[in-house]
Amino acid sequence: MSCDLKHVFASLPQMERGTSKVIGGDPKGNNFLYTNGKCVIIRNIDNPAIADIYTEHAHNVNVAKYSPSGFYIASGDVSGKLRIWDTTQKEHLLKNEFTPFSGPIKDIAWTSDNQRIALVGEGREKFGAAILWDTGSSVGEISGHSKLINSVDIKQSRPFRLATGSDDTTGSFYEGPPFKFKNTKHDHNQFVNCVRFSPDGAHFVTAGADGKMFMYEGKTGEFISALGGEKAHKGGIYAICWSPDSSQLISASGDKTVKLWDVGAGTAVTTFNMGSDVTDQQLGCLWQKDHLLGISLSGYINYLDKNNPDRPIRVIKGHSKSIQCLTVHKSEGRPYIYSGSNDGHVNYWDAHTGENNCFSGKGHSNLVSKMAFNEAEELVTCSMDDTLRYTNLSKKEYCAPDVVKMDFQPRSVSVAAERLSLAVCIGQVVLLKDKKKVFTLDNMSYEAEVGVIHPGGITAAVGGKDGKIYLYSVQGNTLKDEGKTLDVKGAVTDMAYSNDGAYLAVIDEKKVATVFNVADGYSVKNEFYGHHAKPVSLAWSPDNEHFATGGMDMMVYVWTLSNPDKRIKHPDAHRLHHVSGLAWVDEHTLVTTSHDASIKQWTIKF
Repeated sequence: MSCDLKHVFASLPQMERGTSKVIGGDPKGNNFLYTNGKCVIIRNIDNPAIADIYTEHAHNVNVAKYSPSGFYIASGDVSGKLRIWDTTQKEHLLKNEFTPFSGPIKDIAWTSDNQRIALVGEGREKFGAAILWDTGSSVGEISGHSKLINSVDIKQSRPFRLATGSDDTTGSFYEGPPFKFKNTKHDHNQFVNCVRFSPDGAHFVTAGADGKMFMYEGKTGEFISALGGEKAHKGGIYAICWSPDSSQLISASGDKTVKLWDVGAGTAVTTFNMGSDVTDQQLGCLWQKDHLLGISLSGYINYLDKNNPDRPIRVIKGHSKSIQCLTVHKSEGRPYIYSGSNDGHVNYWDAHTGENNCFSGKGHSNLVSKMAFNEAEELVTCSMDDTLRYTNLSKKEYCAPDVVKMDFQPRSVSVAAERLSLAVCIGQVVLLKDKKKVFTLDNMSYEAEVGVIHPGGITAAVGGKDGKIYLYSVQGNTLKDEGKTLDVKGAVTDMAYSNDGAYLAVIDEKKVATVFNVADGYSVKNEFYGHHAKPVSLAWSPDNEHFATGGMDMMVYVWTLSNPDKRIKHPDAHRLHHVSGLAWVDEHTLVTTSHDASIKQWTIKF
């Protein structure tokens, strides 16, 4: 019995309005890097569905950069910890760990000989450091700024030079090593967000929140010109990246455009218009081989097309916030994974290729807590915005008439035959038919946590905080309480009927999974023990003989119904994050998701 990783569908970069996002490029030209939460995500630039996730930081990571050799990655987090780790091994072995200053690291740069690293940010005593990569000892001083430093870069040819950009509206130029402050650049009148040397070392450019870009001589730091005259962009510029031949660069701006510049002429050759919505602001960019990437505030990664600047070649979508729930649906024989996150975003993925997209139109405005499919080929979702939505899968579009406003916040939703839905809300249980409320249970003697309706539509089971399951018979358009309850060990956290309706599995706060035999009057079939902390999600395998549970202990268990001792235990499915959702693609493929905003598929062998 084993559980092996089959696919990773990675999260998008975690974005913050008005804050630039550093995207790292692989010197070999194969991969690119970005961060989300505590994770560093490595993706193949030609096929972004191929991804790897580094999860060893204990705090949120801001930036990650490849060494010029490509063998190592340096990543820095909000606590000031710098980790240098191996890229060649699957385990990503740690080479070194330093804390040169205490506070968020905002940017990192390597010297071309892979020996020195400069890092900047917001420390208590200083805003930057230059160190040897193997010992952490200082190789100069990054001084001359009075506020946090946003950006740093090092000239990749000798003699080495270093440049920084800061919230104090200035740039600084350093000679070295050891790096010594040479002079200050006072050309910007707002935050300096990004500074980058050209690959040949001849020039460096600073970009600021004032929409201006200035070019300087790489060796001496002398001012050369302002790109684009008075203003390069209408909005603040958050990122710049040079072309490999040093003749052009791209700039990403809050004015929702990315511009391609001819550096010699100092003019924009192409303007890529990324949209009109606030989420289309461009906060990061990367030029790698022939690929030009722009990163939107939404987290979407846009592959830009020089020949058609208003339409990207492709847009990589997904989740940038933690995923709360998921389910699997087969359409024309192909399995698709549907996932909902805590910002109300619903995404769907081809389970085989990782190709993904989201529904069009205006959807949920808050956390999506549960989802299920009904027989009318609709995705039924419930959200903390106090609504249930029914979304047609063939149209893939949110539709205003298909929203049911609830009186209280729904916690879970379940569907069954005869177009029935059961919604468990805070203080209320609602039965719906044909997208209309037909029956409501109020003033209950217990606090309902989760509810499921039998696939045949005959019984509704509601789990309470009191460790009981209340069984109601579904009679026409009503729920009839016949006084039947089942006892489990603690407050119910999730429950599900097997696909054939023969069993009801329940997990509770006391870390126990209990399975009841429906045909035998809901007698206890088996109890399953193993979790070290509260399990929160449960899903039945299509074979109805196995089910999976995931918990706050970051464990995933796959249980065998007839034998509680025959189980697959998988620790660290999503390292440092608890498993928030589970679903099965087929009898041997389990899907898990978590607060790391990624989705993983596992091959299960019994």
